[in-house]
Amino acid sequence: MRVLATCLTIGALSSPPSSARAEDSLRVCADPNNLPFSDAKGTGFENKLAELVASELGKTLSYTWWAQRRGFIRNTLKAGACDLVMGVPTNYDAVETTLRYYRSAYVFVSRADRELDVTSLADDRLRTLKIGVHLVGDDGMNTPPAHVLGARGMVSNVVGYSIFGDYREPSPALRPIQAVESGTLDVAAVWGPFAGYEAKHASAPLHIDMIARTDDYAPLQFAFDISMGVRKGDDKLKRRLDDIIRRKSGVIHALLESYGVPLVDGD
Repeated sequence: MRVLATCLTIGALSSPPSSARAEDSLRVCADPNNLPFSDAKGTGFENKLAELVASELGKTLSYTWWAQRRGFIRNTLKAGACDLVMGVPTNYDAVETTLRYYRSAYVFVSRADRELDVTSLADDRLRTLKIGVHLVGDDGMNTPPAHVLGARGMVSNVVGYSIFGDYREPSPALRPIQAVESGTLDVAAVWGPFAGYEAKHASAPLHIDMIARTDDYAPLQFAFDISMGVRKGDDKLKRRLDDIIRRKSGVIHALLESYGVPLVDGD
């Protein structure tokens, strides 16, 4: 999942949707090239969560693969190609959302051997560091760290990476963290699940710090609740999913931790 407009964004482009609808199948729409969330091999944590949900519902699991770019919900869930999207911001208006199943935040990631320990976007050291951020598009829908750094006049030392990236490459959204690993960047300010996952696979140890929120950043958010999304009005499936989230919260928490997802508390 590339989290929607509140965190990252969500959109469209991939294989045509299936028109088949079977009561014994849990039909999920997901991105085939977006680790740590999902991929066509089923190795992302949203893939594993979908397997758990299908098992709990007593259904087989089927996918419609669709790249998460603009129009994703319109071309998948709303078009009837699937019944469930595994990760959306809680209370995202385009869908009916379940209870949250995790809360994560934007983080700084740097090489551990640099001992930078940056936790605030107001840290003056950032003015002399090469910083990587995700950019969503040319319509102002950029990530909170990109907004704050721009507002603070940091432009020449900030490197923008499209959240969509080059889709011919594996999991293109991981590029800024990989650039930190290689030493091309000093630090990246990115959505936590990307950083945590890449840190578990990096050849050089990486250090992750939550971005601290201060009044200077208001009203921007840096932590978000994430839920599953179903079609508006599909209350029956929503209730069943809520029940699974409640009953299997420990299993879900352990799954997220195994992928390095930084988890934060919050109401």
